[in-house]
Amino acid sequence: MKSIYELTINDTTGKQIDFSDYRGKVLLLANTATKCGLAGQFEELEALHKKFAKDGLVVIGFPCDQFLGQEPETNETVVGVCRLNFGVTFLLSEKINVNGPKTHPVFKFLKSHTRIGFGRRIKWNFTKFLVARDGETVSRFAPTTHPKDMETDIKRLLAATK
Repeated sequence: MKSIYELTINDTTGKQIDFSDYRGKVLLLANTATKCGLAGQFEELEALHKKFAKDGLVVIGFPCDQFLGQEPETNETVVGVCRLNFGVTFLLSEKINVNGPKTHPVFKFLKSHTRIGFGRRIKWNFTKFLVARDGETVSRFAPTTHPKDMETDIKRLLAATK
């Protein structure tokens, strides 16, 4: 698979979202968990969403319960919890797997399009990926990297040819 634009996800209601709708946008994608010690990053992701959406940034959270059961919410409740506790208005997908035999195709793509130095496994919640406007170029950021510290990279990608 050459481009993320060939993939789809389902939102928390089961509605299919086609990544081709985001062609030409910069994507900030993260596996998330509401009970993780890093959950404060939801607020930073939301701040980036609000600041740069008009410039072409799309933020999507992918709830995942593969790390110590830190996403106990259901598809039906995760949006409300994220909105109430963290002010999230950006898109959340249905709960997915980011590792193992049931890895969601989006995360298969993301892991295969980043440098091997990180390895192929997602090590924890809030691993973040930036996808350039071409839908092929992917940068990976560790769970401990705060979204606000990615702002320079986001601005650089947003300034790239639209």
